[in-house]
Amino acid sequence: MQTSFNLDSADATLLIQGAIARSNEIDVPQNIAVVDSAGHLLAFHRMDGAKFISIEIAIAKAFTASGARKATAEIGPATQPGQPGFGIQNLQAGRFTTLPGGIPVVIDGEVAGAIGVSSGTTAQDADVAEHAIRSFTTMRTAA
Repeated sequence: MQTSFNLDSADATLLIQGAIARSNEIDVPQNIAVVDSAGHLLAFHRMDGAKFISIEIAIAKAFTASGARKATAEIGPATQPGQPGFGIQNLQAGRFTTLPGGIPVVIDGEVAGAIGVSSGTTAQDADVAEHAIRSFTTMRTAA
């Protein structure tokens, strides 16, 4: 039997709180999505002023990071023309993205879910997601 870790709603709340804190620090309102290890949405938060067009992008970033088991920014190079992953963005009914800002949550070496952030530049989105992961890991370790 294989056992696996899955984020729960309390974990999702902690991740969103970490993302909101960083978003406020850099003054960029964000859409923040958290999914479980199967890519199912656990929680979503749209900060006041976040771009509505980025709602689905945040969810897609989380979905992709969980399913691919790696940060969305790491997937991009393999999906360029001439590379083995070219065209993968057209799969999964458009839910697969290589835009930075999606990062898996790893617990004891297993992907338990992911966070996706979107509404700023891709660098800002990735920064907010990375901060949320660091904050979550620190809080989880302290508990």
